[in-house]
Amino acid sequence: MTITRRRLLAAPAAFAPAALTIPRALRAQEADGPAAETLIGDLIRRDPAITRAALDAIADRGGTDLVSSLIFARRYSRAPGSAFDAALTALTGEPREGWFDWMLWQEANPEVVSHPAYFDFKRRVFLSIDPNFDVFLDPAHIAPGAMRIRFEEVTWGGVAKDGIPSLDTPVMIDAAEADYLLDDDLVFGVEIEGDVRAYPLRIMGWHEMFNDTIGGVPVALAYCTLCGAGILFETAREAAAEPFVFGSSGFLYRSNKLMFDRQTNSLWNQFTGEPVSGELAHSGIVLQQRPVVITEWSRWRDQNPGTTVLALETGHDRDYGSGVVYRDYFASDELMFPALAGGEEHEVKDYVFGVRLAGGAKAWPLEAFAGGRVINDSVGFTNLVLVGDAETRTVRAYDRGELEFDAELNAGGQRWTLTEEALVAPDGARAPRVAGHIAYWFAWSGYLGATAELWAEP
Repeated sequence: MTITRRRLLAAPAAFAPAALTIPRALRAQEADGPAAETLIGDLIRRDPAITRAALDAIADRGGTDLVSSLIFARRYSRAPGSAFDAALTALTGEPREGWFDWMLWQEANPEVVSHPAYFDFKRRVFLSIDPNFDVFLDPAHIAPGAMRIRFEEVTWGGVAKDGIPSLDTPVMIDAAEADYLLDDDLVFGVEIEGDVRAYPLRIMGWHEMFNDTIGGVPVALAYCTLCGAGILFETAREAAAEPFVFGSSGFLYRSNKLMFDRQTNSLWNQFTGEPVSGELAHSGIVLQQRPVVITEWSRWRDQNPGTTVLALETGHDRDYGSGVVYRDYFASDELMFPALAGGEEHEVKDYVFGVRLAGGAKAWPLEAFAGGRVINDSVGFTNLVLVGDAETRTVRAYDRGELEFDAELNAGGQRWTLTEEALVAPDGARAPRVAGHIAYWFAWSGYLGATAELWAEP
């Protein structure tokens, strides 16, 4: 992993609400000064002088068990950030500046063990932001070893629980009625069992999640705008009558949304489709992916004349104008929240198309599909053909078996036709679609870099 420095872009300002009070721990002082619990509690005080004194005491105390508390408090404290930086440098020997860079340091140093008081301290601060976070912060679920991710790397995304509201069984309209869409607006396109639908990114960017049933299959699209990934998951639950229904928790992990299921309030990693905290954390559940494609509305509409599309009437008051949502973030090469990127092959926000199958995972740079291109490749035990166009962020993957396709989709002496479910030959032979998705490089490499391949031009 390489540490890529990025400034905080349009992120929430330092937060110190009037109602925030972290009680001083009623404990005896240690022989060498105030108890660690008291020092941690003093990191966020209305009086910056109290915090400055706590920082000096922590620096004199030494050790690294309070480093995570300092990094967390630095984002919210009223005391000067430079005072936190000086204390952190004294404890770690690292000359860094700013919450963003200290979070990168923390991600790169997972061996640093936090003081036990850190977990309750962080919980209290999160509850002062939104008491509804309590359903995610059961002390037993955030205790060391209980989560499948490090609680130290869980950050607040700037919104309350459900502050980014999911669309549950949203209203769909016929393509001819969608006069609000421009031809070059991008949509998520889905077809399941002949049920063809389009979900515009200009709407989904405000909601980041839909729960729906398509072709009789309950699914959820988890769209993490921060990591550029829209992933379609099946949500049926084994031995349960009702499927999972997901929402946005308001928390992030390595600049990736943590979604939650409304049945158990367990937190899930949007990128992997696995629960990471709560009742289901160690259940072994992994959501099954379904194919989804990003493409221009005009292309989707022309290729799928029977499609329905998400209506503007979502029940929420948002500016669904073209190119409005996350405009500055999408136009910038910087991240809004801290996350490491693996290797130096790509910039953190370069797009890749990734496929995860039994036996392996692999990503292809979106730029490899510039001008439209067909690529024959394999992932694990499966031979794939990928058909893509970088201009519209469009890539589809198919299981080609032993066939080799050319640029015109000729293989085995036949010209094949591209559909959402398969490549289809004149004699009826089919190369079935394989699930994959677009993502920013930092997200793919951060979660799968150690276990996944990266395609390179032969």
